[in-house]
Amino acid sequence: MSTPRAVTAATTAATDPDIAPAIVFDRVGVSYGRGRKATVALADFSLRVAAGETVALLGPSGSGKSTALRALAGFVRPTAGRVRLAGRDVTGTSPAARGIGVVVQSYALFPHLRVFDNVAFGLRSHRVPRREIGARVAEALEMVGMTGYERRLPRELSGGQQQRVAIARALAIRPPVLLLDEPLAALDAQLRQSMLTELQQLRKALPDTAMLYVTHDQAEALALADRIAVMRDARLVDVDTAENLWRRPPSSFTAAFLGGANLLPGSVKHVSGTAAFVAVGELTLRAEAPKPGVGQLEWKPDDDGMLCVRPHTVRLCPVGERESLRATVISGVWRGATTRLVLDVDGLPVDLTADLPGQLDTTPGAVVGVHLPDPAGVLIPAAVGAA
Repeated sequence: MSTPRAVTAATTAATDPDIAPAIVFDRVGVSYGRGRKATVALADFSLRVAAGETVALLGPSGSGKSTALRALAGFVRPTAGRVRLAGRDVTGTSPAARGIGVVVQSYALFPHLRVFDNVAFGLRSHRVPRREIGARVAEALEMVGMTGYERRLPRELSGGQQQRVAIARALAIRPPVLLLDEPLAALDAQLRQSMLTELQQLRKALPDTAMLYVTHDQAEALALADRIAVMRDARLVDVDTAENLWRRPPSSFTAAFLGGANLLPGSVKHVSGTAAFVAVGELTLRAEAPKPGVGQLEWKPDDDGMLCVRPHTVRLCPVGERESLRATVISGVWRGATTRLVLDVDGLPVDLTADLPGQLDTTPGAVVGVHLPDPAGVLIPAAVGAA
């Protein structure tokens, strides 16, 4: 996992009512069909993105993230709400008139056009003077490391090179807003990592461009985004900085989806500041207890909650070691750098997942000792929260 960045000036600007954001979704809804048979693809979606900020729309398939991007690009017409770019209402504006750069998973390059003409396509559509096109194409290709490939056809390029050309085509028009819809999903693991590094460098080269990045991959979202908007069932669940969502997830869905956390149901016994002791099964564990949010100012005794324990914080030890718990291995899967174990821990009401470094020769049924961190994790509300 990449180290989360600090809150940027652009992120702060996104919530400042005195600064016109680059992107505004104002209670946007998209439905297909009518009446009871209508399919809701996006419901009551509101989000602001500042100039220079990168926001990732993160969620499983069918969560509404691509629909939100398509509504912003003008590819679908919202059935409710408004879409604004730099304060201008573009809800009914054609895609070409919005001046947005769009990069999709399938690259969508014209197979009969060479790289130069693919990148120049948007410039010609925007009626950029012919004398400027060559310099603009060269500038965009240099930004993505594709200088020297101008005369090649798409079929003569690798998948990663085709994706770079698609990004160059989007950048050539110098858009104030860049939309990326699962841009790395079609690449193999090695190419994906390489392109992720390229996108990180691209963000630094475009300090005034607002980016909306659609992905179902949490590693991409954490590496690239200033803020992450977590989506589920066509709705926005949570939105915050990448670091806050990782360290203090506000809902059980975000905790589980962003990092695959263990969620242990418990009841608060005692609270002191932002720490609490929580009864989880037969055990009492210390937890971080940030404020749960609007409507509940602070945790109090007998509140129900979920203890979010990250798998990488669990470690094994000899059975009987001081302050350890006894556990039985249910299953184990070696994943290269780590081994993922599922454990039945004495005193816990649910199984515990642990990600341990290296390859472990632990067979199902083996009895091991387990250490939980102190504090064991973060206390979050028991119910799935809405943004």
